[in-house]
Amino acid sequence: MHRYAVVGHPIAHSRSPEIHAAFARATGQDIVYERLLAPLDGFVATVSAFAQSGGRGCNVTTPFKQEAFALCTERTPRAELAGAVNTLSWADGRWTGDTTDGVGLVRDLANNLGLRLRGRSILLLGAGGATRGVVEPLLAQSPARLCIANRTIERAEALVDVFAALGPVEAVAPAALREPFDIVVNATSAELSGEASLWPDAIVGTRTLAYDMSYANQPTAFMRWARERGAAGVADGLGMLIEQAAESFFVWRGVRPDTRPVFALLRPR
Repeated sequence: MHRYAVVGHPIAHSRSPEIHAAFARATGQDIVYERLLAPLDGFVATVSAFAQSGGRGCNVTTPFKQEAFALCTERTPRAELAGAVNTLSWADGRWTGDTTDGVGLVRDLANNLGLRLRGRSILLLGAGGATRGVVEPLLAQSPARLCIANRTIERAEALVDVFAALGPVEAVAPAALREPFDIVVNATSAELSGEASLWPDAIVGTRTLAYDMSYANQPTAFMRWARERGAAGVADGLGMLIEQAAESFFVWRGVRPDTRPVFALLRPR
């Protein structure tokens, strides 16, 4: 039985063990998947001990994705662009790093929510690691416009410099946002309720889908904020979580699981 885990701090809230257990049952894969709580100063020691005890791979969550990137001997091209790793594979005494967050977001938007991304205007709120991990996959869908808005415009501009050759991406100061977008993605880590005045109401229109990368059992503050301003639809990041997990499962096992039954498992009607 091959061992895998999700590593983070905190980690007790993670739904990844349930997701991967469901994938394993559905595909006949003989694996066990667990949670690993790493001390804030002990990520490398934690995953190294896991590998030495027979672990084959790890998902990495907050706040260790940059440390995972630095740990790897090899990285996939998409991980190099993202500057972060959320999927570690251990073989031949070394770590290989990948990132599946961007794939997860695009598949949730396109497949689960049924959105056409080509030719659409997309706004990313925030310029941190979560944003960096999804820019390249979004640009690969040929949007008409991809804007990154951040309180500190220099951080958004730095991301644009990395991805400018891949498509129509631009940095925008919050005060300069004066029109609605087709898709608005909240990639900030803070609850929007504390920063509501930062984002102009104008970014949300009657055709806007407002998407929050975070997920909860109840609508997030960002989802409520967008709905109050007339958004056509709102969604949280549970689908992104499931889809990125499916991509990690494929990286490790070479089998792509059907994600649809997992939605019913994690959020029954």
